[in-house]
Amino acid sequence: MSTSVAGERVTDEQLAGLGRYGTATVYEASGLDCALDPALRPVWRGARIAGRALPVRTHPADNLPLHLALEQARPGDVLVVDGRGELCGYWGEVLAVAARARGVTGLIMDGGVRDTVELEEMGFPVFSRGVCVRRTGKFWPGLAGEEITVAGVPVRPGDAVVADADGIVVLPPSAVAPTLEKSEARVEKETAFLERIRAGASTMDLYGFGR
Repeated sequence: MSTSVAGERVTDEQLAGLGRYGTATVYEASGLDCALDPALRPVWRGARIAGRALPVRTHPADNLPLHLALEQARPGDVLVVDGRGELCGYWGEVLAVAARARGVTGLIMDGGVRDTVELEEMGFPVFSRGVCVRRTGKFWPGLAGEEITVAGVPVRPGDAVVADADGIVVLPPSAVAPTLEKSEARVEKETAFLERIRAGASTMDLYGFGR
């Protein structure tokens, strides 16, 4: 079940706000070390995710845990998977169709995926360490719905997950409201700076750097 440790729940409205601001702004506004390894990249151009984490851990080259995780997934969940960095076809079109039917909003895979053309045609957002056709087994049930570490960052059930072309960030529910507030202030400040820069102002002066 995707709920946070403290019982807080990230709302759909909060997720929409995080998605609008994007990962670069959210990361800076959070002040947290919450960015996953930048080697995890979108498998198709324009993929974006904003949802609640359902953490999953697999044995290398075994995707049974992904099938099992979908059985407990709720609408708005994002599967955030520790695939041990293994490049193989953990995920493809069949699992994406199953995920879409469950209301899952995307996949973060520290490992490999395949069927990338089909994933793009579906519009199902996937971020992975690589693309690989190599087959997987289905032997070990793994873990789902428990706190794990994925690509260098702790991920708990119900954490907010935001992913786009700039990267992937994971926030605990308690950090979401202040991060949204600081994101708005950051965007307003940067918008004002951009207007002044276009009018001829120097970034050295705007940011108060010494000359």
